[in-house]
Amino acid sequence: MWFYSVTIFLSAFLLFEVQPVIAKIILPWFGGSSAVWSTCMLFFQIVLLLGYLYAHWLNSLAPRRQATIHSVLLAAGLASLPIIPSAWWKTHGLGQPSLTILALLGVTVGLPYFLLSSTSPLLQAWYARTHTSGMPYRLFALSNFASLLALLTYPFVVEPNLPSHIQAMAWSATFVGFAGICGWTAWRTAGQAGGARSEAAPEAEAGPAPGLFTRLAWLGLAACASILLLAVTNHLTQDVAAIPFLWILPLTVYLLSFILCFEMPRLYHRAFFVPLLIASLWFMADRVWLFHAHMSARPVITLLTLGLFVCCMVCHGELARLKPHPRHLTSFYVLVSLGGAVGGVFVGLVAPNLFHAYYEFPIGLCLTSLVLAAVFTRALWNVAEPGWKWGGIVPLSVLLGGFLYFNVAIMRQMVEGYLMATRNFYGQLRVNQEGDPRFDEDAEIRLVHGTINHGEQFVREPYHRQPVTYFCPESGIGRGMKAQEGRPRRIGILGLGCGTLAAYGRAGDTLRIYEINPQVIQIADRYFTYLKDTPAKVEIAVGDGRLVLESEPSQQFDMLVMDAFSGDSVPVHLITKEAFATYFRHLKPGGILAVNISNAYLNLEPVMERAANAFGKVALAYDYVPDDDTYCFSCSWALIMNREVTQAHPELLQNAKLLKPGRLFRVWTDEFSNMFSILK
Repeated sequence: MWFYSVTIFLSAFLLFEVQPVIAKIILPWFGGSSAVWSTCMLFFQIVLLLGYLYAHWLNSLAPRRQATIHSVLLAAGLASLPIIPSAWWKTHGLGQPSLTILALLGVTVGLPYFLLSSTSPLLQAWYARTHTSGMPYRLFALSNFASLLALLTYPFVVEPNLPSHIQAMAWSATFVGFAGICGWTAWRTAGQAGGARSEAAPEAEAGPAPGLFTRLAWLGLAACASILLLAVTNHLTQDVAAIPFLWILPLTVYLLSFILCFEMPRLYHRAFFVPLLIASLWFMADRVWLFHAHMSARPVITLLTLGLFVCCMVCHGELARLKPHPRHLTSFYVLVSLGGAVGGVFVGLVAPNLFHAYYEFPIGLCLTSLVLAAVFTRALWNVAEPGWKWGGIVPLSVLLGGFLYFNVAIMRQMVEGYLMATRNFYGQLRVNQEGDPRFDEDAEIRLVHGTINHGEQFVREPYHRQPVTYFCPESGIGRGMKAQEGRPRRIGILGLGCGTLAAYGRAGDTLRIYEINPQVIQIADRYFTYLKDTPAKVEIAVGDGRLVLESEPSQQFDMLVMDAFSGDSVPVHLITKEAFATYFRHLKPGGILAVNISNAYLNLEPVMERAANAFGKVALAYDYVPDDDTYCFSCSWALIMNREVTQAHPELLQNAKLLKPGRLFRVWTDEFSNMFSILK
């Protein structure tokens, strides 16, 4: 028995440890967007399905043939190590990198992940064939426990202490050990005679095959849990940060629900969880609603995670109730993994390319409510007393109807009243106009990314050509721009938005703007006039700002502005020590690096101070809170420069906070970042 347990434990641990390892390595290569993780999850779910299909097929062969085929594949998997992606895949190209990410993952970790994903159902089937007692579902619970352990150790043990390339090498070395014990287990079980659960076991022991409704329920329940997992992860990483912890936290509660429901099924009680399910679904729908109440980071993360946990407990609890006899084990896993893959394809590929808004979250909520309503209705219908049937079905139908109506209203609200709404790999963009410029002097056009305002332009003078919102003259960026007035300047800008910073351009200036999303460039050119109005020369470089800068010779900027956001999330790879080294290489000795650190959830001042200190520079922070000004927003900026610049421009010190080392805080690098320490 021990070798079954060790093999399954190792396979599950490696299966889920590799996900954050490889995703963190490639995250900066594709813009640091939350969609990178969604695409990785899509890949892992598809390969998991392929692994389960392989296990289902292999289990139909003779035991010795199974051992031979699996051993050959294990040897091929060893030949694909180590799992360090080639820099050849790194790109600052245009458009939709999903297929590139899928190809990269397929080449780098495809075969090892395929073999790991097939291990749990395959060994459970071998165990059921060779043992007369004991339940293979216990091995499934052990598999999920190992997966959970992998996810919990990564952000707290692995990520803070090991560089990414060492993580990949350590994982590869452990896979070698797994391959050895898995091959040995395959040949050991092939030589054992089958017990009471051998292929000759009578049909009566297994009972009738699961019916169509049951199989559809397996598929639907797994798909719902998968869609909600990815939708909640996208919501958190879009509005907080695209970091491993916020990838891992939802996946952790998803797996925890699997463990509890299959190892301790008595913990799932409908009477307890159904009311919590109703509250959770309504809360999550409210968070998608445009007019939801503002909450700080910790309550949002906590409540969304708890809501996801409740939904997954119900979906997986019903799956556990419907699990079949071990004879039908592999078909059960195939349909469950197919449901997970369907959810991944829907959120990772279909939604970004088909929808103009983040419809997948409300659609996932609606689908979950419909599938669970069908399962509960069938359960109620099997109750003998008619009173119980209609006493449960009628209120369930009323709640369901109201919930579906609310979510449909949310989806309409996402696009109604906008001049345009579009979406791609990098998120959702919407443009709307407030007020009629014929009658309203405050009429404005606004660009919204996700739920965050990314810039406005007032239609009428005198503010039509003025920098407004986060970029007003009294803000940190305005003060930095004013300090450099009087001579032609070369200014670099990471993140175009609607082009507001072009309002600071003067005749003789050159503005070089780096923008990763081609749709942003089209919108800034079509709906806003900042780029057309500026007398400065404008150059636009399409691609991830850091990657493009790394490939260019020094631009000798007088000022470099880092204003790249994904929703309200700062791409972490743009604020690491390595990123700052690239920025300073492109600045003149007297140049200024300006970083927009405005954020509802994160206090980025310690990150700025540590980065400045690492390069012997000074960091000044400006918190600007306008007094009853409809044109300017509260914002925070950090200006980083040589100390000589502050001496030459003492006005920069006025109303500025000199950032100094405070509590112990480690400089962020491409190998290390810690969002816990800066949550507001």
